[in-house]
Amino acid sequence: MKKEIVQNFKNHSKMAPRIYYISILLALVGFIMAMSYCKNLITGWSGMLLPAVISALCFSVIFIGWFSRAFALKAQDRAIRAEENLRHFALTGKLLDSRLSISQVIALRFASDEELVALSKKAADEKLSNKQIKEQIKNWRGDYYRV
Repeated sequence: MKKEIVQNFKNHSKMAPRIYYISILLALVGFIMAMSYCKNLITGWSGMLLPAVISALCFSVIFIGWFSRAFALKAQDRAIRAEENLRHFALTGKLLDSRLSISQVIALRFASDEELVALSKKAADEKLSNKQIKEQIKNWRGDYYRV
């Protein structure tokens, strides 16, 4: 069984290196290489169709990678907002303050149940940034599902 590392402020962020460093990089290299063959595209199309198609495909792969990541994060943000609203409701009988931004709610997910209510009120009243919220958490509650 894989041992989970206990999360805290210093190690809670994640990076998906295979998508960022390999897939997008390869598509970008392919795009640049294909564009280098297309330097004479302005003067004429002779022999430039294949590099133009390859560069368009590489460009679309970059956008597909970017948007698939953005859409997944947006879905996770919505799930986190719902989960934290439910957790706050279970603790207080009230939903989270509507003044809280999604980034503040995402930061609050790391707060323990004992800290959540006071910290969410303070975050809304003082307009704390997500980093400020995370720095004030004393009893860190790990989120091992976000990618």
